[in-house]
Amino acid sequence: MASTFTSTIPSTGQPGPTFHAATPAEVDLACRAAAEAFRVGLGRAARADFLERAADGLASLGDRLLEQASLETGLPAMPRLAAERDRTVNQLRMFAGVVREGSWVEAILQVGNARRTPVPTNDLRRMLIPLGPVAVYGASNFPLAYSVAGGDTASALAAGCPVVVKGHPSHPGTGAMVAEVMRSTAETSGLPAGTFSYLPAGGDRDLAIAHELISHPAIRAAGFTGSPSGGMALARLAADRPNPIPVYAEMGSVNPVVALESAGEAKGVAEKLAASAVASAGQMCTCPGLVFAVRGTWFENLASAMSAAISATPSVVMLNPRIRAAYTERLASHLASDGVRVLAGDANPNSPSGPLVARPALLRVASASFRRNASLAEECFGPAVMLVECDDTADVHASLERIHGSLTGTLWCGTGDPDAPAVMALLAARCGRVIVNGVPTGVEVCAPMVHGGPFPACNRPESTAVGPLAIRRWCRPVCFQNVPESLLPEELHERNPLEIERLVDGVRSR
Repeated sequence: MASTFTSTIPSTGQPGPTFHAATPAEVDLACRAAAEAFRVGLGRAARADFLERAADGLASLGDRLLEQASLETGLPAMPRLAAERDRTVNQLRMFAGVVREGSWVEAILQVGNARRTPVPTNDLRRMLIPLGPVAVYGASNFPLAYSVAGGDTASALAAGCPVVVKGHPSHPGTGAMVAEVMRSTAETSGLPAGTFSYLPAGGDRDLAIAHELISHPAIRAAGFTGSPSGGMALARLAADRPNPIPVYAEMGSVNPVVALESAGEAKGVAEKLAASAVASAGQMCTCPGLVFAVRGTWFENLASAMSAAISATPSVVMLNPRIRAAYTERLASHLASDGVRVLAGDANPNSPSGPLVARPALLRVASASFRRNASLAEECFGPAVMLVECDDTADVHASLERIHGSLTGTLWCGTGDPDAPAVMALLAARCGRVIVNGVPTGVEVCAPMVHGGPFPACNRPESTAVGPLAIRRWCRPVCFQNVPESLLPEELHERNPLEIERLVDGVRSR
């Protein structure tokens, strides 16, 4: 079995440099080192310091990092990858602040009451504690923010979980640069050697490393960003282990949009939606894939303006051969469906050789045809968007009910539109984030953010992959009953500077 692999340079279609793929022994060593690091423990102050120093280290790579990531992904260094680099740096710093502030442990205390009758109450204290070593599977479309030092890694380390990252074969050079910063920073921060490990993966070893990592007994949870097939394969492997573990998988999303005539001028709405749909070659998990509107003059104006915007968009470079092949195959499948036609762009598969380019496409279909063909409600990952022509608002509702879980749902409407509340309810039932009069691309890393949703957007709809709440994925609650303070975690000490929520006979107090 080959232990080396080469990536593909998307802008030329030519092979890139050769990289070493982790061996089974190296996978085992990384996992065992992570288990030892967890046994020793990652102190709160030390890991906050580590996250901040890692952020500084990534920022110090400057343009070298952006140039390498652009070469390997075809994404433009400015502004796309620069913004992603800043997001990665800022979320590392954010989680350092979360660790220091401490409320993420959700410490809560019930004061014991020996005088309560007929039964005295015990002293009960509860908090979240880390699960253990976490496996992180890097994403193809976000070489920085969802990969080696991305949100899964940052939130797991913040929780006190050592991390073993499986690098993505599409950007191994970028992964190696980031991994070296993380490794050296962990060392200088005084953390155990197994706190962070990176496993280069690709070629014949790519799937094998994925399986070896999720199956290793030292791993206690996993984070994944990618396709539904990949995410669910990992979830099944994790569930079949002798000691099953949770997998938090962010997967496919069509990100439905409902555009009501009350939104105002169709041209402005159309141009914003078209730009969002083809952003980063349509290879972001939040790009809008389906737009629902009611037939009539406003719909035709929307279609015409979107068609003009898509037609004016040049060919785009896609991330890797597999993604482009999957995109063109899904597009061809859509076009073979009854009632689907092309309004703009080139929907024909590209040559398998040469640059990994594709032309953005705008498709159109009547709602009746859309509802008859379930595959039209599935994600087409790439620079394509489909307009669904509905008979009336009731037809919009019926068509929305065919949508599976999505990361986002968007409503364009005017103030006081009587149809808006029902659409909002339908979107909220299917999506993790609902946007009004905006576009779903551009995820802000902040406390209220939810980057998740019902299946197949995620396999765990109660979670988020973005924001401070992401830390909860890597924890479990533990209750300490009548435990003396000398044996309690410091977060549960009554003199601890962290605020503890108190219950007195079931009544909350501070």
